[in-house]
Amino acid sequence: MATIITVSNQKGGVGKTTTSSALAAGIAMAGTRVLCIDLDPQGNLGFCLGSESTTGATILDVLKGDVSVPEAVCRTDYGDVLPSDITLSSSGLEHTAVPHKEYILRDALAPVIADYDYIVIDTPPALNLLTVNAYALSDFLIIPMASDILSLVGLSQLKETVESVKSTLNPRLQVLGILLTRFNRRTLLSRDVLEMAQQLADQMGTKVFESKIRSGVAIAEAPAHGESIYDYNPRSAAVKDYEAFIEEIADTIHLKEVAGHGKKEQ
Repeated sequence: MATIITVSNQKGGVGKTTTSSALAAGIAMAGTRVLCIDLDPQGNLGFCLGSESTTGATILDVLKGDVSVPEAVCRTDYGDVLPSDITLSSSGLEHTAVPHKEYILRDALAPVIADYDYIVIDTPPALNLLTVNAYALSDFLIIPMASDILSLVGLSQLKETVESVKSTLNPRLQVLGILLTRFNRRTLLSRDVLEMAQQLADQMGTKVFESKIRSGVAIAEAPAHGESIYDYNPRSAAVKDYEAFIEEIADTIHLKEVAGHGKKEQ
C-alpha cells in the first residue's frame, strides 16, 4: 500500500510545486515507485519533472471516470505523473451527482494504489474540493511557507480544514510539519517568521522542519532542462537543503535512502 503525501498551502508563491517535485524526485531516486498527482490547474508539476503528455489525458479525465489512471499517466525519470491543466479550475466536480464527492480521488486511485510505494500530491493554492480530496486520501501533509509575513495569513483557516478532515473524513492524516522556503537566516524578517511559524506549528500539533530552503537559481532553472534539481545542480545550496529535508523525514515516511545517495551519474 502506497504512502501518500500531500503538499499544500492555500497561498500561492510559497514553493509548493517546487517542494512537491523535489520530494517526488528525491523519493524516486531512492529506488522506489512513485506516482505524482497534479491537482493544481496551473499544471506545473509535470513540467518540473520533465513529463510530456502523449495522450492528452489529465487528472480531470481520471476524476470524471473517462480514463483510467494507467491510461493518463506520463512516464518520467522520476516516476509517473498524472498531469493537470487549466480545465481543472472549472471542472464542475462540485456539481456532479456522485455521492461523497470528498472521496472521488480515493476511488479513482483505488485500482492502482498498490502499484506504488509513494504518491505525492501537489494541491491548488486554495482550500477547495480538490484539496479536501487530497487530504481525505493522505497519510501525511507538508505545508511549505515562504519566509514572509503574508505567508502566515490564512494558515489558521488551513488548520481548521485539516482538523475538520481528520474528524470527519480521514483520522489518520498527520501534519508532518511546516517547511520554510526562501529562507535567509541572516535577515531579521526570516527569524521573525520562523518564530511565528513555530507558534502556529504548536497550535497545529506539529513542528517547523529543521531544514530550511534557501533561495537558489538552480531551483528555477532545472525545469527548463527537463531535469530534477538533484541532477541539474547538486552543488546548489537550495538543492542541498531539499536533500536535508528528505533525509529529515525519511524515518517518518519509511524511506531507506535519500536523494543524495541515489543520483544518476553526472
